[in-house]
Amino acid sequence: MRTVILVLALVSLAVSQDKLNMCLTAKHHKAKPGPEGQLYKQCSPWKDNACCTANTTEEAHNDNSYLYNFNWNHCGTMSETCKKHFIQDTCFYECSPHLGPWIQLADDSWRKERILDVPLCREDCESWWNDCKNDFTCKDNWHKGWDWTTGRNECPTGTQCKTFTDIFHTAQNMCETIWSNSYKYTTYTKDSGKCMQMWFTEVPNPNKKVAEYYLNKAPSVSVPASLIILPALFSMQLF
Repeated sequence: MRTVILVLALVSLAVSQDKLNMCLTAKHHKAKPGPEGQLYKQCSPWKDNACCTANTTEEAHNDNSYLYNFNWNHCGTMSETCKKHFIQDTCFYECSPHLGPWIQLADDSWRKERILDVPLCREDCESWWNDCKNDFTCKDNWHKGWDWTTGRNECPTGTQCKTFTDIFHTAQNMCETIWSNSYKYTTYTKDSGKCMQMWFTEVPNPNKKVAEYYLNKAPSVSVPASLIILPALFSMQLF
């Protein structure tokens, strides 16, 4: 029985370590994280260990980039102060190797996995909201429901361009709704160690410790008994 418990512990530890340093299975992500010395502008904080390539980060800064053909300017020109946050959001999504605790299977044509309920630091969500609340959009959920007939997202028939304030009403609603609950608004601050920073300047990446916190907090990983108990019993020569 001690052998079974040991095997369970080792498997759980291995799975946890994988989740601490992994990439999404998605359209532009690398298979495994690693150094990328030439990451572009706002994506540069991830250069020591990244799930993105330099080409991806350069495109993340372009309007209508080939990454997703997404048009930030679907309701007129987005302000530079607002666009800065969406670029940081893209860098965070494409480059971060520490999103393992929040990775879920996805039923999308362009990706096999997604993130869900990543706890964002209050400062990041509030500053994103404050810099964008006077910009315009026509939808609250930007993941779906667009008119793609032109090859890029356009406002669907029957919608009107309104300010972010009119569409989302609050910082929490914007952060949680805009990408189908990819993010979760929290009241945790950046020095709490309990929230993910969408952008950072310090080294090493502060989000690694946050991911560790949530992995340690999470219940033990469930592993099919047939994959663990039988090998353990064979090793104990009980058969």
